[in-house]
Amino acid sequence: MIKGSDFLPLPEPGDPPPVTRFAPSPSGYLHLGHAYAGLVAYECARAGGGRFLLRIEDIDASRGRPEFEAGIYEDLRWLGLGWDGPVRRQSEHLEDYCRMLERLGDLGVLYPCFCTRRQIRAEIAHAGQAPHGPAGETIYPGICRSLGDAERGRRIAAGEPFATRLDVARALALTGPLAWCDVRAGTVRAQPELLGDVVLARKDVPTSYHLAVTVDDALQGVTLVTRGEDLFHATHVHRLLQALLGFAAPRYYHHNLIADSTGLRLAKRNRAVTLRTLRQSGRRPDDIWRLIGLPDPMPATAAE
Repeated sequence: MIKGSDFLPLPEPGDPPPVTRFAPSPSGYLHLGHAYAGLVAYECARAGGGRFLLRIEDIDASRGRPEFEAGIYEDLRWLGLGWDGPVRRQSEHLEDYCRMLERLGDLGVLYPCFCTRRQIRAEIAHAGQAPHGPAGETIYPGICRSLGDAERGRRIAAGEPFATRLDVARALALTGPLAWCDVRAGTVRAQPELLGDVVLARKDVPTSYHLAVTVDDALQGVTLVTRGEDLFHATHVHRLLQALLGFAAPRYYHHNLIADSTGLRLAKRNRAVTLRTLRQSGRRPDDIWRLIGLPDPMPATAAE
């Protein structure tokens, strides 16, 4: 079932052909929610005579598996969602993220964070309460933000592992007020402070979701970012990063999520039934579109 109503944004007369992307992670087999997200991106591109790109977000090597990546290609071909050009795999472009991280460092908007999850929880418990983000998640309380340069240097020289965080207040002081355009919500005032000083490079990987997707979208020339409404608030941070790095801001379309009969969002962590299982049980692509609330099959192009 589709949670609420949805629609596909059509390009305005005179707009250039849109470039969209579908960017799954190879941490499991695709399910109906992925099929819907892929279809939205595909149809937005095709309706405007544009390009539909495929990206594999595989920076988390501990969760990704080759068979899951192979399954992504197999499922998309089976559904008829043909992508344009080569696939971009994030693990093959770490230098891009490092280069952009250096650029942000030169702006003075980054700081090393030596905190463990346990230390963050202890600090929050000691304070008695913690700020929360728009989705109810706990916001980092800024423990390492006030460390002096000497202390930071000493701990780095000693080999203490650290993540790299964005100093949102300093960043906003450089950019000033920002906004972004969402197809459904209109013009949205950027409020990255709602998510706090997010991690831009992890202790084990020289990037994070926020940095990688912002850089990828810019380098791939994506002009319309289609993704689930659960990522709406992440766009506040992405808009700030775009301004700091001098990237043009794409339009956004945060579409509805697919839920089961109980209203539970379909997700890997909820053990949603996979497309692979449905295919093996005899289902056809037409059946998939009907299962997600689309009476007529739409795509019919296979990848090269």
